[in-house]
This record gives sequence, structure tokens and C-alpha cells, in this order.
Amino acid sequence: MYHSNPDGGPDAKITMKNILRALAITGTVALLFVPFAVSTPEYSKKETKQCVYCHTAVGKPDLNDAGKYYKAHHTLEGYVEKK
Repeated sequence: MYHSNPDGGPDAKITMKNILRALAITGTVALLFVPFAVSTPEYSKKETKQCVYCHTAVGKPDLNDAGKYYKAHHTLEGYVEKK
């Protein structure tokens, strides 16, 4: 348990170490996921479509028919929406 120590004694140093460790772990995990997040805005801007145009839901990697077409052709040109 953390006890307030106004003179910055051992308790304050332990807490600061824990905070820095947590920040380092969080930063490392965030960097690992960057490659998965980078391309989405580029495709969205290029095709002027929202993410859910090609994906089954926001944040989901699953593709619908438009997404599968885009993956195969790298463009939505020629894609005809099913009704």
C-alpha cells in the first residue's frame, strides 16, 4: 500500500518506479500494434469511404464483399454493390 511521504523517501521512489514500468510496458504494446492501424486511414482517404464500407464493423478485421473485392483488386473501381 502506498503511504504519502512528503520528503520523497523510499515509498515515493517505489511508486515512481512502478509508474515508469507501467508506462514502458504500455508504450511497447502500443508500438507493436502500430503496423495494424496505419493503413486503414490511407485506404479510407484514397477511396473516400468509411471503414464499415469494407469491414463488417468498426474496429473489426473481418471483410465484407466490398472489402474482399478491394483486397483482391486494390481498388473499388468496378465493384458493384449487391442489393
